[in-house]
Amino acid sequence: MFTGIVTDVGTVLAIVQKGDTRIEIETAYDTDDIDIGASIACSGPCLTVIEKGAGWFAVEASAETLDKTALGDWEVGTRVNLERAMRIGDELGGHIVSGHVDAVAVIAEMEPEGDSVRFMFDAPMDFARYIAPKGSVCLDGVSLTVNEVRDNRFGVNIISHTQSATSFSGHKVGDRINMEIDTIARYVARLLGED
Repeated sequence: MFTGIVTDVGTVLAIVQKGDTRIEIETAYDTDDIDIGASIACSGPCLTVIEKGAGWFAVEASAETLDKTALGDWEVGTRVNLERAMRIGDELGGHIVSGHVDAVAVIAEMEPEGDSVRFMFDAPMDFARYIAPKGSVCLDGVSLTVNEVRDNRFGVNIISHTQSATSFSGHKVGDRINMEIDTIARYVARLLGED
């Protein structure tokens, strides 16, 4: 489990495609403190550490992961939002995030709004119904509050701190973003028989 509070922005060092796709990510984390088999949210998806060295770790992504997320868009140099798995007793600063990406949203608009930037996203219609104003959504591993919803388009404000502490400062219109809907919204829909 995760919180959607990014604690490092890594950089893709290498991508090797064989049976599954092996991705090496540079990190500021103390990799001596990361176990092989540990889970790290990498711009949303929870991935398993399979190898590590000083200042880097490697994960594997299956064909299913590449198909259902934006990881297939990654290339050497891509900036990756990182969050280590939550420990009992950790502060829950964002919202409960599983690291299971539901869909890919696309940045439709970006407009300055004060010191923030208003990002508008187009979500797949099947998932748009789970997004509500003042609700939570996890985008590229970042817990965010939804400001507005129009059909399948929704907006969030990225404050200056979030811009500097995540990969959002480098995004542009048309970029594909990993999206995880709020777990509570999923269960409410299920209880109401809408899922």
